[in-house]
Amino acid sequence: MTDASLPTGGAKPQSGSLTTVDARTKKRNAAEKRFRAYGVAAISTGILFLIVLLFSIVTSGIGAFQQTFITVPVYLDEAKLDKKGNRNIDDIKKVSTFGYNPLIQKAVLKSVQDAGIETPLTKSKQMKALISASAAGQVRAAVIDNPALIGQTVEFKFLASSRVDGYLKDRVKREHLARDKNIDAEHLDIVDGLQDAGVLAKTFNPAFIFGADASESRAEQAGIGVAMLGSLFMMFVVLFLALPLGVAASIYLEEFAPKNRLTDLIEVNISNLAAVPSIVFGILGLAVFIQFMHLPQSAPLVGGLVLTLMTLPTIIISTRASLKSVPPSIRDAALGVGASKMQSVFHHVLPLAAPGILTGTIIGLAQALGETAPLLLIGMVGYIASNAPDGIASGLLDPNSAMPAQIYEWAKRADPAYYERAWGGIIILLVFLISMNTLAVILRRRFERRW
Repeated sequence: MTDASLPTGGAKPQSGSLTTVDARTKKRNAAEKRFRAYGVAAISTGILFLIVLLFSIVTSGIGAFQQTFITVPVYLDEAKLDKKGNRNIDDIKKVSTFGYNPLIQKAVLKSVQDAGIETPLTKSKQMKALISASAAGQVRAAVIDNPALIGQTVEFKFLASSRVDGYLKDRVKREHLARDKNIDAEHLDIVDGLQDAGVLAKTFNPAFIFGADASESRAEQAGIGVAMLGSLFMMFVVLFLALPLGVAASIYLEEFAPKNRLTDLIEVNISNLAAVPSIVFGILGLAVFIQFMHLPQSAPLVGGLVLTLMTLPTIIISTRASLKSVPPSIRDAALGVGASKMQSVFHHVLPLAAPGILTGTIIGLAQALGETAPLLLIGMVGYIASNAPDGIASGLLDPNSAMPAQIYEWAKRADPAYYERAWGGIIILLVFLISMNTLAVILRRRFERRW
């Protein structure tokens, strides 16, 4: 051995152990811990914001599922409703809702007096502020359906006015009555007395879920049910058009189309269409389907066609990704045993890609369900549909609204009761969206295969 084998300068070689953590390793481990802490903090912040959002939505909208009702016995005076006394339905129909209002107001005043409520409001017309404007129509419809009720005292359950309902929901404050021309402190005193007497109570309101929209003066009567049907018919149009077209286009582009500049251009444009703002599709639908093709404005059919155009790129992209995820060996094995190209695709590749296709389709439908801007441009907003569609043709072609458009319309109305209903509509819309996304996850887990 020579001196050349020793370290330069005569220094001894450094010795260490694998279990010894040097300063550089400590610094690296500390950086890793900080990164993990940042990740946990980011996730925790996101969950916190989600909880705050859900709490705000639920607390602001849960009141829409409850409504204040007032139960009073109404004497259906024959002298007012059937002056001839012959129970002729044509004569009874001639009595408008204005003829029923005095009977209802008189019944409410009698209920106030029977409850022993002391009030300076002694005229029946002064009870108008307590009940909904829909009460007269409710009684008139009952009389027309059963003329034998005339001359009897019948108990009705009326919607209270939006101000009375807001008072019980702590939305209307006594200190703000000076700026409210629709109700005053004496009416609120009556409300307290009727509530103690059990005549007036706040209960579950199924009409909000199954009913139709109402005019701005009848906020307490408004419901989202007919708009839900409008969204349902639109989703049917999107499903039956976007799914076959999107899957067929994806199969051709992924499995059969030659790789050239034309297909590259098509693929780039599909990706770009997926990022186009939805309001652009609304302008396209207005120009093509309404102004050029003269389809009925505000119809769910037109809304479904517009949403189909918007959803197609999403379905095509997700379907192509699902087809790519199928291993090439599946195709090679099918071709190796004598199957044609089409047989290998439709008998082997497509069934294996079905979970991803279903997932992409449901997510696309969920996205279309929540779109508002395209529907505004084709007029599916601000329309008050009084009755549910009576068939498939009526549901597709009759003017209607949709859930997101209905929520938008309620949010911009002046009455605070509509603001509460907008939050309630958001709750229903979120239930549908969460259900659709949950279904997508379940289907993917159910049919997914691993290689």
